[in-house]
Amino acid sequence: MKTKITGTTMPVLEIGLEANDRIVAEPGEFSWMTDGVQMRTTAFAAGAKGIWGALGRAFSGGGLFMTEYTAPAGRGLIAFAARLPGSIVQVEVPAGHDYLIHRHGFLCATEGVSLSTGFQRSLGAGIFGGGGFVLQKLSGPCTAWVELGGEVVTYDLQPGESLQVHPGHVGMFQSSVSFDLTFMRGFTNAIFGGDGLFIARLTGPGKVWLQTLTVPNLAHALSPYLRGETGQSVQSGAVGGIAGAVLRDMFGNNR
Repeated sequence: MKTKITGTTMPVLEIGLEANDRIVAEPGEFSWMTDGVQMRTTAFAAGAKGIWGALGRAFSGGGLFMTEYTAPAGRGLIAFAARLPGSIVQVEVPAGHDYLIHRHGFLCATEGVSLSTGFQRSLGAGIFGGGGFVLQKLSGPCTAWVELGGEVVTYDLQPGESLQVHPGHVGMFQSSVSFDLTFMRGFTNAIFGGDGLFIARLTGPGKVWLQTLTVPNLAHALSPYLRGETGQSVQSGAVGGIAGAVLRDMFGNNR
């Protein structure tokens, strides 16, 4: 198997498949592929041995069904493009090692990947969405690719060393890192600070990947163009229409 990540702002992952290779992704995630690639959609993939496993994966932010891509003839190419401006990160996941990733960060992985719920808290569901705040657990053995929004900043936390992070900027971290959501300290900070009621605390040891772009922040930045404010130029209206279509497509497909 040969892989290549092309681009910076909107990167694309290209995977050259050989006869025994198998790639697992959510349905509809691929961007293009050659004729030699075959697709098989099933609920019993990515570690799901039965219907409860598939439902658990769906609750974690993944799909109820997954699609497997193979090249039976021995050669094929499939590509996965980023859904938001950001980065595609390749992660080696050996047996016995896990990663926790943001709810919609999983792009694809080789055979052997397992997806499940790694963290879920209903506290603040009105802020984080109807399902509360959820992190997906990524297990192997496999090679996986994770999509992170905007620029990526990494930290190697030492034992006992902590970071306080706005929850939306938590992209991925090793399972050795302790994670919890806590209330923002100080009544005035929580109510009038504009940073939300909750903050994530990550404590080492382990590696942490933070993302600078979140979907809520992107939606907030585009909201003036979506409300149809008076006095907008025709050009601004056109941009707003395009942006609205993009957001409706993302949220409508739970992406």
